[in-house]
Amino acid sequence: MTIDERQNEIIEDFSEVDDWMDRYQMLIDLGNGQQPLPAEDKKESNLIEGCQSRLWLICEEKEGKLFFRAESDALIVKGIVTLLISVLNGHTADEILNTELYFIDKIGLREHLSPTRSNGLLAMLKQMRMYALAYKTKSADSN
Repeated sequence: MTIDERQNEIIEDFSEVDDWMDRYQMLIDLGNGQQPLPAEDKKESNLIEGCQSRLWLICEEKEGKLFFRAESDALIVKGIVTLLISVLNGHTADEILNTELYFIDKIGLREHLSPTRSNGLLAMLKQMRMYALAYKTKSADSN
């Protein structure tokens, strides 16, 4: 599935629910379905700066594609990062760097987050793109 196909799927899922309390519950349910990180991955170097809650994000490259894992101690943050992972997982660094994540505004996520959670969302996106840039640079250097 392409990044845009996944974004459109999310937009469709969220458009079926009008009430934002129900949409928050969707996010919480998404996060609750996520596998917890092993204790050894919950280290300072994997913490996202700019998030009010604690959020650990790990990125691994397999056969030219990036795979993210994350965990947060806040339910909604865990849901948001799970949503981002569902869009970006299994794609190349170039695909991640060259995509516009339009689903965030289309589902109204940004406008329904507190300023601190909105900053956290931007920090998550920035870190995921930084991982993509690092892997792109690393693979260019090895060629």
